Amino acid sequence: MDHELERAALVALLRRGDRTWSQLTDQVEAVGSARDVLNDALDVSGQGALFDTGPAVDLDAVAAEIATWEREGMRLVTILDEDYPLYLRLVHQRPPFLFQRGTSVEDDRRVAVVGTRTPTPQGVAHARAIAGGLAERGVTVVSGLAAGIDTAAHGTALAVGGRTVAVVGTGLRRVYPAQNARLQEEIAEKGLVISQFWPDAQPSKASFPMRNAVMSGYSLATVVVEAAYRSGARMQARLALEHGRRVFLMRSLMVHEWAREYADRPNTTVIDGPDDVFGQLDSLVPTTGELTWA
Repeated sequence: MDHELERAALVALLRRGDRTWSQLTDQVEAVGSARDVLNDALDVSGQGALFDTGPAVDLDAVAAEIATWEREGMRLVTILDEDYPLYLRLVHQRPPFLFQRGTSVEDDRRVAVVGTRTPTPQGVAHARAIAGGLAERGVTVVSGLAAGIDTAAHGTALAVGGRTVAVVGTGLRRVYPAQNARLQEEIAEKGLVISQFWPDAQPSKASFPMRNAVMSGYSLATVVVEAAYRSGARMQARLALEHGRRVFLMRSLMVHEWAREYADRPNTTVIDGPDDVFGQLDSLVPTTGELTWA
């Protein structure tokens, strides 16, 4: 019951909306208890201590709502849970909770394959070759369920019998784009779908950059296949470098100024094809001492 009430307290804190999610995540981790943080918040607001005065916040009702989500197949994992993804825990943009649908496996090798929603045939071919080769080598292929490169990466990983994880920019009761509804269901059946948003959350301009930050933090490396400057894939490459993760850029991206600039940064590798990624897989997994806060 204590664990259930801790999760309920975190949900209640988030719904108060009196601090940013990153601030709340930092505070809850530092204190080690969402209920203690909630009690302090209620004291400051003059409402009295939660457990002294009673029904200021009905944690049992919130816990019941969480149980309803989980009966729908949406498992709530909070920053205080041991099974919160380790690599994601180490980045500043880590969300206070994740909703997960599917099978969670804390494997070490996860590589994001991302790119434009309007790819060229060559870009689709590269995405399929990279995702398929990664999956065949036992690497989890991570992407964002968007049209184009993301769809090719997820679909190929599934086609070769591999594992794929979709990090989505909506709540788990939603699908974006709509044409990927069946793909999202298949990923949930055979892999994992992750969302940092409330179950009914619609897509928004803010949700997709947040999704890219989580995708970068969750993965050990990001492969950018095709992407313009104003794209989530380019943003994810920037975030991955800030997170200290490896970034692979297709050589065809060098027509873009942003890609040439990123290519000169440490931890970036320009690749001509999938073999350039496969040859560096073993070097991607850090030792415990190499895991650092980003």
